[in-house]
Amino acid sequence: MSAENTQRPAEPVAADDPRITALRRLLGIVDRLRDPDGCPWDLEQTEESMAPSLVEEAFECQEAIESGDANEIAEEVGDVLLNVALICRIGGQAGRFDLAQAAEAVSEKLVRRHPHVFGATVVASTGEVLSNWEAIKKEERRGKEQDDSAMAGVPKALPALQRAARMCEKAVTVGFRWQDVRGAFQKIEEELGELREVLPEGALAADSAPEFTDDVRARVEAELGDLLIASAFFGQYAGLDPERLCRDALRRFEARFRHLEAGLDGKIAGHSLEELQIAWESAKNATE
Repeated sequence: MSAENTQRPAEPVAADDPRITALRRLLGIVDRLRDPDGCPWDLEQTEESMAPSLVEEAFECQEAIESGDANEIAEEVGDVLLNVALICRIGGQAGRFDLAQAAEAVSEKLVRRHPHVFGATVVASTGEVLSNWEAIKKEERRGKEQDDSAMAGVPKALPALQRAARMCEKAVTVGFRWQDVRGAFQKIEEELGELREVLPEGALAADSAPEFTDDVRARVEAELGDLLIASAFFGQYAGLDPERLCRDALRRFEARFRHLEAGLDGKIAGHSLEELQIAWESAKNATE
């Protein structure tokens, strides 16, 4: 990023912009659905009932983006837009908030958090942008007497690996970080060693879930949790998305397992471990 600041005010797009035309149509449809003689299902919805749908559509949008199919991405982004528009319409009819208020709020936030674009601040790197962003957010929370910890603002409902990556990113941004990627990798090795230490002798030889005392189970759970977090943090340090990597690995596992099932006519039970390992290797080669 250039260190030379070129300020440019944010101007509203033209009224005849195709995006505005399409959004006007969508808002008109949503308003009609919420009319007294509109759709019974839409009329029954509340902000609370729409929240899970918004989350679900966001995940479907993420899957579409990962697929790379432009038409599918556009369709799923549209579903997210619909959910946002409907939630705002519900809020507006209740006199709580509306889409205009939401749009103005986020617009003000974007201008405020990009002083290097809309103000006189000069930055030389993306790292400086992120550092400024977190500092501005912290100041905003302090002004509202909200939680101003560097960890604030990471939703607890995020998938665990995604939340771990965001918390790692926030910690690094404020200076709590390893000197290099090696430190993050060594943390994995350290946590793995600590997990080995708390595992009782014979636990790994059990043919199913080992029997732990309550105290031992708590220690094993804690150390395994630390190992999972350390792995996610390493991914963040290495510039890799641990949530996406886990989804990709699960997709590979599912494809290989389905191939293994087909090769064994759906009958896995009764085969020896050696036979299953050979079938698994064949499935890996066939699905790569």
